[in-house]
Amino acid sequence: MKRLSLQWRITLLTILLLAAACVTMKTLLCSSGHAYMDSIGNYVMHYAEEGPLAIRVDIPEEQWKDMSERFSGEFVVELTGAKHSFCMRGWYIALAVTVLGGAVAYFVSGRALKPLKRFTAKAERVQLQSLTEITLSEDEAVEFSRLSRAVNQMLLRLKQAFDAQQQFVGNAAHELRTPLALMQARLDLYMSTDHGDSCPETAETIAMMREQTERLSRMVRTLLDMSELKAVPRNDRIQLAPMIEEVLADLSPLAEKSGVTLSQSGEDLWITGSDVLVYRAIFNLVENGVKYNRPGGSVSAAVSRRGEKAMIEIKDTGCGIPEDFRESVFQPFFRVDKSRSREKGGVGLGLSLVWEIAHLHGGGVRVTESSKTGTVIELTLPVSAAAETGINGRCG
Repeated sequence: MKRLSLQWRITLLTILLLAAACVTMKTLLCSSGHAYMDSIGNYVMHYAEEGPLAIRVDIPEEQWKDMSERFSGEFVVELTGAKHSFCMRGWYIALAVTVLGGAVAYFVSGRALKPLKRFTAKAERVQLQSLTEITLSEDEAVEFSRLSRAVNQMLLRLKQAFDAQQQFVGNAAHELRTPLALMQARLDLYMSTDHGDSCPETAETIAMMREQTERLSRMVRTLLDMSELKAVPRNDRIQLAPMIEEVLADLSPLAEKSGVTLSQSGEDLWITGSDVLVYRAIFNLVENGVKYNRPGGSVSAAVSRRGEKAMIEIKDTGCGIPEDFRESVFQPFFRVDKSRSREKGGVGLGLSLVWEIAHLHGGGVRVTESSKTGTVIELTLPVSAAAETGINGRCG
């Protein structure tokens, strides 16, 4: 019952009520009709030997005994047939009224619930990046108007809360960046000088501190990038093929070190957005595929067009992502294998940043395939009008 729409629930409830009412009325009418037929059975009989016409004769009570033997059979048959015909006709009428009432209830409830359908369609378009850009109409029936007003106010409060959270993250990252830079500089200076009298434990501790400081610095840089995404202009004309070629060239040293081959294929499409952010999104996806790949594996980037969307598929031959985690991997600080992520220097923000960039450009990102033999992540971005003209774009 929970899977049925509200319109069908109202329709079924109406049918049940109509059916109950019709059955009740039918039962009462049948019992009353049978009672009346039985009451007149002692005075009226039906006699029809030929033709469709029937003759009903009133028989005085004192003469009934003499004639009962002659007409009793015909009378009983006729009276029984009349009862049966009366009952069946009543059931047909009850069924017709129930079906007709159900159909009327379905269409009437559909018209009555149209504001709710419009409400649902608008609510589904609300995204984290556009909490207050889409407002629900309050010019509806009283119940829907109050609901729309409450949801609009809730979206406004959510927007204010997210803005405050984002501001806090940005401020915290700014405050952490300076002391981390100083710590890293001092550690680099220490490592660059000779300390022959230091024990191995000290050198190991310094190396660990340097590694963790670098990791914290990467996290702070990513948090700063995420807090400043909306302030970045998104009106560049971007040619995807040269950009992907540049990403693969920048990651080729890491790929060679890991024993992973890089390749690209597909169409050469244009999009409109932030040159820096789109590059960062593709870079993070390819880098992620290289880091968590097998020795001798591969990472490929393919571009295709689907309607008004540019589809960038990043395919690797890594160990895959469990099905339960295919959506969670885009959450901040989420890592499938925490120990391996730390070993690779990951902080759990790379794919989250990709998700933010994709949705900021009106696109999306999702894991389309994943198994023990590899993963396919699809980045979707709107195609620019420059796809047809090919002017004023980045060409590498």
